[in-house]
Amino acid sequence: MHYECLIVDDEPEIAAGLCEYFNLFDVPSHYVLSADAALEFFEGNTASLLLLDVNLGDESGFALCKTLRQTLDIPILFVSARSSHDDMLMGFTLGGDDYITKPYSLSVMLAKVKATLKRHQTALPTAGAGDRVRIDATTSRLLLDDTPLELTNMEDRLLRFLLDNKGRVIDKVDLYQQVWGHRMVSASTLNVHIRRLREKIEADPNEPQLIKTVWGIGYVYDEAPAA
Repeated sequence: MHYECLIVDDEPEIAAGLCEYFNLFDVPSHYVLSADAALEFFEGNTASLLLLDVNLGDESGFALCKTLRQTLDIPILFVSARSSHDDMLMGFTLGGDDYITKPYSLSVMLAKVKATLKRHQTALPTAGAGDRVRIDATTSRLLLDDTPLELTNMEDRLLRFLLDNKGRVIDKVDLYQQVWGHRMVSASTLNVHIRRLREKIEADPNEPQLIKTVWGIGYVYDEAPAA
């Protein structure tokens, strides 16, 4: 399932209250209470933005950000009562897009989240006329014939990368590195993800017309214009 915002905070009342407030103002949100729960969330869901508390009990939001940045390229906003320049610098160095200090007002937090989402969505590549698979400019979700696709996080990353490189043959090593963040990925793992994508977007997964295999090299996304 896709959400606009995932909130990671180990204080249940704060996380639940912020999530409820965002949902009330048309920012579909979900919350988790630990780093492990955040990692589990991204195994089967996607989010357009991450609101991440720096202090997660015995865990660190900084460490979670470092882990997620290996596979995720979404805005990450740190939230913390710690306001030292060193903490802020650490947050930005690890890939954070903003660092918000507590206490904060709900309205200001909502405004920051909406502004970040708008900037990110504006920067997304636009689809050509007649493209069957495209990125919705408003929600940033992947659509198939205007219907939202239900993808796991890795399926979403893989399909976005293929779309960004439409018409270009991409070798497997490049896919391993750019999608998974490293080269230590088995060919079978990639094959399974390609197969699952084809099952979700191809009319006939056994005769793919969108994600095509280039034998001995890799894959190419080559969508023919709609008739």
